[in-house]
Amino acid sequence: MEHLGWVSLIPPILAIVAALITKNVIISLFLGTFSGVLILASGMPLSATKTIIGDYLFVQLTDSYNAGVLVLLVFIGGFVALMEKSGGAAAFADKVLRFLNTKAKTQLAAWFGGIIIFFSDLGTPLLVGPIFEKIFDKAKISREKLAWIIDSTASPVAVLIPFIGWGVYIMGLIKKEFDSLKITETDWDAFIQAIPFQFYPILAVLMVPLVAITKLEFGPMSKAEQRVQQTGALFWPSSKPMRKPDNMAELQNTKSKASLIWVPLLVLLVTLFGMLIPLGFPFKKIDGSAFRVALTTAYLFAALVLIAMMVIYKVKKFGEVFDIYLSGMQRMMTVATILVLAWSLGTVMKNLGTAAYVVELMDGNIPGYLIPAILFVSGACMSFATGTSWGTFAIMMPLAIPMAVHLDASIYVCIGVVLSGGIFGDHCSPISDTTILSSTGAGTDHIDHVKTQIPYALLNGFSALAAFLIAGATSSVLSLGAAIMIMVVTVIILSKRKKSGYIEVQS
Repeated sequence: MEHLGWVSLIPPILAIVAALITKNVIISLFLGTFSGVLILASGMPLSATKTIIGDYLFVQLTDSYNAGVLVLLVFIGGFVALMEKSGGAAAFADKVLRFLNTKAKTQLAAWFGGIIIFFSDLGTPLLVGPIFEKIFDKAKISREKLAWIIDSTASPVAVLIPFIGWGVYIMGLIKKEFDSLKITETDWDAFIQAIPFQFYPILAVLMVPLVAITKLEFGPMSKAEQRVQQTGALFWPSSKPMRKPDNMAELQNTKSKASLIWVPLLVLLVTLFGMLIPLGFPFKKIDGSAFRVALTTAYLFAALVLIAMMVIYKVKKFGEVFDIYLSGMQRMMTVATILVLAWSLGTVMKNLGTAAYVVELMDGNIPGYLIPAILFVSGACMSFATGTSWGTFAIMMPLAIPMAVHLDASIYVCIGVVLSGGIFGDHCSPISDTTILSSTGAGTDHIDHVKTQIPYALLNGFSALAAFLIAGATSSVLSLGAAIMIMVVTVIILSKRKKSGYIEVQS
């Protein structure tokens, strides 16, 4: 395996350091990519600049696969914006409010609502949070609990879905590495096979009903629940609740129909599978371009149906609806830029032999079964420090997949590790956008949300880490069962040890 030695580590390290300093994924990926091209250009800045534009950025944009992914992301962005502004989520919630007569049902309803809004990780906090805020107050459930629930059903749910923006982005990263390594398996198949190894997202989603049904709580969350139940105080005296953005009031006051949520999603799924089944799905391998065409068509048809429904039900005027659609498309330009830079960084690292150098350092020095655990901890630390899971995926995937191939580890486990580590760190990070939006959506103090969520996140993280040690040795999906068992047993033990008692608060 050819490489340039330790200098091949400069691009990923610089990208990580820049992300820590700037908190900006685009700047970080560009600096990492440019540094690599500068090395390849023998330190000549002008030549490196021409090379990065002509041989990397342009090449990524003109590649047919990459172009298909970018077009698909644009259509997804338009559809998501329509769904967020339609008011359908609020109308859907109104339909089920009369059934929420217990604390458990109320929490499960918010959990289910977060899963329903799977198409937008940022939409979940801003749609589900305001809807359930007053319901939780009436049921004497803490705002911190609501923030935790919507945070646990935002990115942890989105990262498990292959046919939304998250899945498309991740499969784009996987495809780039598969092409470099001449792996013939499709990115779709690899993503699906890796889902059972996304231990942390799965645990984060499953812990919500476990806590809701069993009432097993611990740490600061237990104190927050006691505060609300014993005194009725929504916040601690020192708390500073996040203000709601203006558009939340608009969403809550929008006259809409519940059908604006489920009908477009039904159209999307029927169109998608209606185009794939004649091609042999799910029993035959589907060409990647055919899948992307089907998915793009499905999002287009779903958007057209939703636009028509919003106009017919007089939710918005046609001009306003079309502007929303276009604004959603424009919003995906940032994602597209990140993806192009991520592809470019991956190509630079391949040309430098970064993965080959890392593999050479580890080969014979570190047992293969430890590779998933090392990748998980590394990804989690990076994501926590930067507050971004997507940036973590972009940097870690070009390292993890080649390592899996050359060190004879499971590719599916290593893909699941990268995704789990990114979500774990992002879930704990106080500077993560989903963490901030969850505090905002629930109308609670941001630091209170972070403090009450971290113990749950750490429990799931340690459970996932233990399971990755098992998965590294066995590559078996049964390790997911081990992760779930560890989580459940630990929750029960911690809950039995929690201290109960009156907590003094000021109204």
